[in-house]
Amino acid sequence: MTRIDQKFAALRAEGKKAFVAYVMAGDPDLPKSLELMKGLPGAGVDVIELGMPFTDPMADGPTIQLAGQRALDGGQTLQKTLEMVAEFRKGDQATPIVMMGYYNPIYSRGVDRFLVDAKAAGVDGLIVVDLPPEEDAELCIPAQAAGLNFIRLATPTTDAKRLPKVLQNTSGFVYYVSITGITGAAAASAADVAPEVTRIKASTDLPVIVGFGINTPDAACSIAAVADGCVVGSAIVKEIGAGKPVAEVLAFVKSLADGAHRA
Repeated sequence: MTRIDQKFAALRAEGKKAFVAYVMAGDPDLPKSLELMKGLPGAGVDVIELGMPFTDPMADGPTIQLAGQRALDGGQTLQKTLEMVAEFRKGDQATPIVMMGYYNPIYSRGVDRFLVDAKAAGVDGLIVVDLPPEEDAELCIPAQAAGLNFIRLATPTTDAKRLPKVLQNTSGFVYYVSITGITGAAAASAADVAPEVTRIKASTDLPVIVGFGINTPDAACSIAAVADGCVVGSAIVKEIGAGKPVAEVLAFVKSLADGAHRA
């Protein structure tokens, strides 16, 4: 079992929903980013999604695009992101870390080298948004062989014909994208999400976590109530982008986590 599997088993045993937080590695700079990452578990975060900055983030809205640009401008690299994970692991061996981003930086590093380094640093899973199931041999299957979960996204346009393909090599959890479009673009609706989560859960035993369009504690609660948990990214990244101190950002994260855990 990976840390992700262990975390969801523990939450299930407690009757709790998961709160997943996304932050961009190196945003606004490496020291603050690492301080924030280290503070997330204490703020109630069950799983950390750590963004890999990339120059062409096609699935992301302006908030996360700007975060990636700030990180790149500050000199963040894939190597530094892996070093962040290794540094985090010196003080926390329990919290699952999922690296999220695009295939290009991984491909440039070399898949085999990346997987060895990611595993050694303490990464538990990957979300690579521009690698469809048809490309599983490229990264998904090697990642699972290396002991990393490969988490796939399902969306409102993933129909009954497509869903089995999306689920076939997925592990850890399924990330359901609550809205069509880019991150941070619209608000998620529990009424719309609930039947979609039910549909996905009929085809898999994996937890289904819902992200995109969640930006308040009440929204985190209502979405987590109809799924196995929720993800918040843009709302947290917006606080970082506004120049808030780390303590203030973590207080905001805690309010969201408390909302999800109320569900």
